[in-house]
Amino acid sequence: MEPCLASRGDRGGASIGVFSNRIEREQLVPGDHIYSWRSAYIYAHHGIYVGDGMVIHYTGAAGQEIVTGTFVNENFSISSSPWRNSSPVCERCGDDQSRQNGVITSCLDCFLAGFNLCLFRYSVTPAFFVAQARGGTCTLAVSDPPEVILYRARYLLGNNGFGTYSLFNNNCEDFAMYCKTGLLVDTSSSGATGSGQISSLAAAITVVASSSLGFLATGGGGLVVAGAMYSISRYLSDISIRWDVIRIPVETLVAQLRMGNPGAAS
Repeated sequence: MEPCLASRGDRGGASIGVFSNRIEREQLVPGDHIYSWRSAYIYAHHGIYVGDGMVIHYTGAAGQEIVTGTFVNENFSISSSPWRNSSPVCERCGDDQSRQNGVITSCLDCFLAGFNLCLFRYSVTPAFFVAQARGGTCTLAVSDPPEVILYRARYLLGNNGFGTYSLFNNNCEDFAMYCKTGLLVDTSSSGATGSGQISSLAAAITVVASSSLGFLATGGGGLVVAGAMYSISRYLSDISIRWDVIRIPVETLVAQLRMGNPGAAS
């Protein structure tokens, strides 16, 4: 059974930046939620560091994060994983990761794919949260103890149990945040995601759409209003704030997925 829960503050040591929290490999401890920005900060891939240079993370098929378009009629995909069909087998991972999907384990080198290593921060202050230019780097939510985090990650790995991958409501960031907190957005009622990256995108879309209402007038006043709207929208969508978040034991989550009744996971 899942170990007893207890609150735990975030660990320092990362280099705080506008877009990300850089960290050195030697600063990592098992249970850390790590991520790596891809393609000029367009998106990031997330996972849980489990020690010995290994990461448990969640990905779409063949290293391609594929989603049936929610706002468009056709499928599209983005590659947040490092692998290509032509990539050689990694000696450390012991398998051709391009053939794997779902909850998998990779060495840190394969996970990063040459990109920077960053630490996702928990228990940040509201001021720190809204000061970040992008979502998907921190949360106000409190992290559970490392032994609980590792138990969830390994249980999901052993059962490949996090549902069907979806960019919009069941992605790698949702997986890592669930391992850290035991919290999931109940997509059966809202269809939304706890992912900071997607919430950030939704907030930006809201600001752009507001231009039709006259909020984005030229000049400093319009920019202030736009910035405030963006920050408020991101803040209200944080997993520690929103109303449609549930806490679910990992055993229950996997059992529901096996019965075809995913509840929180889609």
